[in-house]
Amino acid sequence: MTDADPQFRADVLAGLATSPRAIPARWFYDRRGSELFEAITALPEYYPTRTEVGILGRIGPALARWTGQGRAVVEFGSGSSAKTPLLLRAIAPSAYVPIDISGEFLRASATALAAAYPGLPVWPVEADFLRPLALPPEVADAPKLGFFPGSTIGNMGPRQAVDLLRAMAGTLGAKEQGGAQLLIGMDRVKDAATLVAAYDDAAGITAAFNLNLLARINRELAGDVPLDAFAHEARWNDEAARIEMHLAATRDLTFTIAGERFVMTAGETIHTENSHKYGPRDARLLLRAGGWEPVAEWTDEAGLFAVLLAEARGGSAGP
Repeated sequence: MTDADPQFRADVLAGLATSPRAIPARWFYDRRGSELFEAITALPEYYPTRTEVGILGRIGPALARWTGQGRAVVEFGSGSSAKTPLLLRAIAPSAYVPIDISGEFLRASATALAAAYPGLPVWPVEADFLRPLALPPEVADAPKLGFFPGSTIGNMGPRQAVDLLRAMAGTLGAKEQGGAQLLIGMDRVKDAATLVAAYDDAAGITAAFNLNLLARINRELAGDVPLDAFAHEARWNDEAARIEMHLAATRDLTFTIAGERFVMTAGETIHTENSHKYGPRDARLLLRAGGWEPVAEWTDEAGLFAVLLAEARGGSAGP
């Protein structure tokens, strides 16, 4: 437990002591969690990745016109950087800065990308992009394009999403540095059956991803949580326009984490993730509230998913 992230420990203990119980979704992504998420993106039920990849593959020429050449691409939560080549090939960037909380996974994907693009400087940053961070000095003077694919913005509630968008604008730089831009993926509201299936696949990969959070807690925080006493649940919350992931206790149980004792009753859950979905107007309103002005938007033929390009606005985002 000595090597555990102190914020991980604090979030887990505080989250399990609250009612209802909840743990922030960013702690899914140890190496095993990152690997499982990459497997999720290839599942037939999980439409967001293949739909977004299709959009990015189609809009390259338009992106190049909007962004110009020489921007440093800064990817927030880069993971395996699987979608990044589609962007890099389209816009001829000056550098690539992947940011991810999973350091081992980040370094492996950054090394692979640097080998694939030998003329492109790659400056990986191991950090939680939900907190303030500094970019490498090598890109300080370059105009920047933030890249936030995968509808990760949906994992945050509206207030947190607005705060993050404002922080991104600050990280990427002001207008005098060439005008920051942000390319962001947002999942659209659609029928509940399609949404639930995407987060509760038949092969059980998403269930393993959810349960891996408990395995990480046991390993890093000296926990004795019985993994076989929890089941994965995915729910559509229509009022909040979001999918919720929960770990539901299948029996009454007692366990300890970092020396603290917890008691749960059968049916009680730990809320582990939200994935908010947005209509077209909702998406643009969110961006404007976060200090960005949408300038272009692309979607697939069925309207399942959207990719938006926005430019940082100067001054206040409003009251």
